[in-house]
Amino acid sequence: MQRLISGNQVAELLSDWRATGETGYRALADRLRLLIIDGRLPVGTRLPSERELVLRLGASRTTIGAALEELRTAGFLETRRGSGSLVRVPGGRPENPGGMPVPLDFTTASSGAIPGFHAAAERALRSLPAALSGTGYEFVGVPSLREAIAARFTERGLPTRPSQILITSGAQSAIALVSRVLLTRGDRAIVETPGYRRAHEALRSAGARLLPVAVDADAGWDVDEVERLLRQAAPALAYLMPDFHNPTGRSLPPDGRRRILEAARDAGATVLVDETTAELDIDRVGEYLPMASFAPSGARVITVGSASKVIWGGLRIGWVRASEDLVARLASARGESDLGTAILDQLVAAEVFADFAPVLESRRGAHAATRETIASGLRAKLPEWHVPRIDGGLATWVRFDAPVSSQLAIGARARGLRIPAGPWFGLDGAFERFLRIPFGPGPESIDRAIDILAEVWDQVADVPRGIEQPLGAVV
Repeated sequence: MQRLISGNQVAELLSDWRATGETGYRALADRLRLLIIDGRLPVGTRLPSERELVLRLGASRTTIGAALEELRTAGFLETRRGSGSLVRVPGGRPENPGGMPVPLDFTTASSGAIPGFHAAAERALRSLPAALSGTGYEFVGVPSLREAIAARFTERGLPTRPSQILITSGAQSAIALVSRVLLTRGDRAIVETPGYRRAHEALRSAGARLLPVAVDADAGWDVDEVERLLRQAAPALAYLMPDFHNPTGRSLPPDGRRRILEAARDAGATVLVDETTAELDIDRVGEYLPMASFAPSGARVITVGSASKVIWGGLRIGWVRASEDLVARLASARGESDLGTAILDQLVAAEVFADFAPVLESRRGAHAATRETIASGLRAKLPEWHVPRIDGGLATWVRFDAPVSSQLAIGARARGLRIPAGPWFGLDGAFERFLRIPFGPGPESIDRAIDILAEVWDQVADVPRGIEQPLGAVV
């Protein structure tokens, strides 16, 4: 499907592409290539005309033309008469067409399956026969898993009934479903920046106009600003990740949760709380209650969660916690996009939740070790980088003084490390001074990645420009 992008949008995505001191068509080609690699310029997108790019980017016609020609030669653009330049994938395949291994993949902030996952799957298989007499289409979810997730919310301080739970195929599916049901084209939606880009895309697909609020790497949310935006912009929805925010790792304090929910109630806005990372405590276990527990009377709060970050990304299980009326409405609307979540996946998840404490303890220990490896490795090899202290989550959002995140991502790719540039997490091409380093790969891979980043950092003005391949989903 062909998508259109304006010259202004391209300029925002490119942001300060000349800030590193590298100029000319090669610098522009590198930055456009990275936008294609990490999906900010999706395959099928039609670029603006060269004339419009000259106007919006402030570069010469020669520079623009040479950059586009380099991308055409490398297979990243295809020019058709009457259709302009379309974004393409070299060789027509999205992943590694030459068969060359990519040894370090830091694009996904997830870990391998928990210990004991295979045993849980075997137990789930033994309970499968009881489900085989049914149709297999579960629009709300199997009872055992809804009960387990409701019990987990209650244990965490938010009393919940199974009838308030709807099971989805991952948190992304939950966010998309809620967005489609609650939003109409032109509605405003508050989102965090930096933030989870896939959620932003789901809201946009539902027709929302996004209103950004900043999450500072050190200070977190400006609650005054969120309250002001709720009062003045009258959004239909506010999407927030208040626990171990992706990518900063910050958590919204209890008073901030209460104030935002009160302001949202007064503005008539629904708050969509993403708890995908909420159970990834390291240092503050049990200190923060779920955000929905702070909701005043009359507030509309929906919580979505996922098994992917705690249990395993290959277990495509997510959920929605909402009022019973809304759960019924979501279940009714769900058939427009999917026919339910895989039964076997739900049974496996129910088995894991039956003994969840060891799962959390395992993740907590692994993430604590990797967090320390990142901090110590950067202190030793990149002491000029700033590593914020966070209490948990799935990654560290590091900061450096030069706006070279995209250059680092390009150079790292050439050395076998796939890592998204900071702007992937923004709405407007910002965050060139940041990089997300996930905990999931583990200490040994972290050490190798830091060696690569240190090497590229020393040569950031002379980054190799080999042919790149798309990163695929960054989560």
